Amino acid sequence: MPESRLEIKDALGRRVVPIDKEVFTIGRRVGNDLRLAGSDISREHAELVRRGDELRIRDRGSRFGTFVNGERVSEQALHPGDLIRLGQSGGVEMKYDEDDGGRTRAGSSTEHPSSMGADFRQVATLLEGLRALGSARVLDEVLAMVIDSAIEMSGAERGFIMLADPAGRLEFKLARARGRVTLPGRTFETSRKIPEAVFREGEFRMVADLLDGNLPAAHTGTVALGIRHVFCIPLKLVRLADTPESSFEERRIGVLYLDSRERGTLVSGAVRSGMETLATEAAVAIENARLYREAVEKARMEQEMRIAAEIQQALLPPPSWSTDYFEAEGRTLPCRAIGGDFFDYLRCADGAAAFALADVSGKGAPAALLTAMIQGVLSAQAAFSGGPAAVLTRVNEVLLQRALGSRFVTLFLAALTPAGVLRYCNAGHNPPFLVSGGSARRLETGGLICGLFPSATYQEETLQLLPGDTLVAFSDGVSEAFNAEGEEFGDRRILECVMGSLGAGVTGLVASLLDALHAFTAGTVQGDDITVVAVRYNGQ
Repeated sequence: MPESRLEIKDALGRRVVPIDKEVFTIGRRVGNDLRLAGSDISREHAELVRRGDELRIRDRGSRFGTFVNGERVSEQALHPGDLIRLGQSGGVEMKYDEDDGGRTRAGSSTEHPSSMGADFRQVATLLEGLRALGSARVLDEVLAMVIDSAIEMSGAERGFIMLADPAGRLEFKLARARGRVTLPGRTFETSRKIPEAVFREGEFRMVADLLDGNLPAAHTGTVALGIRHVFCIPLKLVRLADTPESSFEERRIGVLYLDSRERGTLVSGAVRSGMETLATEAAVAIENARLYREAVEKARMEQEMRIAAEIQQALLPPPSWSTDYFEAEGRTLPCRAIGGDFFDYLRCADGAAAFALADVSGKGAPAALLTAMIQGVLSAQAAFSGGPAAVLTRVNEVLLQRALGSRFVTLFLAALTPAGVLRYCNAGHNPPFLVSGGSARRLETGGLICGLFPSATYQEETLQLLPGDTLVAFSDGVSEAFNAEGEEFGDRRILECVMGSLGAGVTGLVASLLDALHAFTAGTVQGDDITVVAVRYNGQ
């Protein structure tokens, strides 16, 4: 029976594949006898069916069709010399031929023997796997697949991949040996000269027969390890250039290195082209896997930040708090998912109600962790006797004991009794406004910021409030907010808003102040956490 075969021309070049089964399947899916890549190729595209001496091609319901000599067919007998095209773009073309008793039909190719066709068929299967892995699996699995396939194709004993870091320096990633064995360690026993030269120059390098004399001085370190053959190829990404001067531009992302201590040729000239194709596809798959891993890590971090934000919000008290002698309203708006500002409402051991507003240094997760700790300290200390100054003294001691370095907090703490006695201490915070009888004063008595100075001492001031007196505390995210022209919101605008909103109650006052701030900063990005607390004494 004549030997049937397909001479294939696609992105991998030209190769010959024998048709050695009664039903020979073709398509993109794993498990086909001939796997082809391409957007026009269906998962189960076509099949070749042997009926005696006749070979027929049958379309398997492909989306873009099967064509013989330019005509779309559903099923048709094939004759030597027929041209087969899968899909409409012409990316995959095949020529059917037969070899009768070793005589090649006219027009058939003898450039690629069937053994080389089998090699390239392996490459085609690998490349399709790389495309799938590149967008859906983690980086280490892609690297292992690339190295294992390169070792199998070349016959090398071992291989490794190095990838470039953001600064362009090669970093060792993974090493494998025959049998799909991962080699231990984070380095590789060989000279770095060859990989670094290949990465720098962007050209493959093959060095053979290093132990047979005529030793180049540059390879002394490699030979000292008993290595006879080395093959190293750059991993490059090629894409259309943005500039009209050049059609394409390339970016090197690393190198694929193979070596062997055995006699014989490591990579033949025929296999070299397949290795270069593998390296091109591997570079795309590796980059896709790296981007995928970064996307997964980013999504994980975003999820953790959302959970952290929910926890931080849960640690805050409800915005409103009122009793028979006061009403309070607090709001905080972090500039990130989680922030370093907080306010809190506390009950003191002597029955007074306490109000705290703090601004921790920094932003994001570190600041949020510190706010949680300080909230715990405030809550614990408020349960004991002693005024605001004693509480802030203890906060300062706790922060210094934790040796948190440059982490510190500005903090305002006030306690109000039913009789209208207000005791407060200000540890380096923006002085709040106390509005009484149509005039305002700043509450500045206290001491240094908490967490930096072991010798810091804190004082407190005691005031007698009248019914209707209003305390407004705020963080520097309010007073130091800038508009599009670079102008600061400032304390003057805060006071104007407060004085103009006294008749709206504390809830309306806080809302009016935040509305005025948002209108002022329209068109700019919030640069700091924003927190406001307003307390009004209503009398006994």
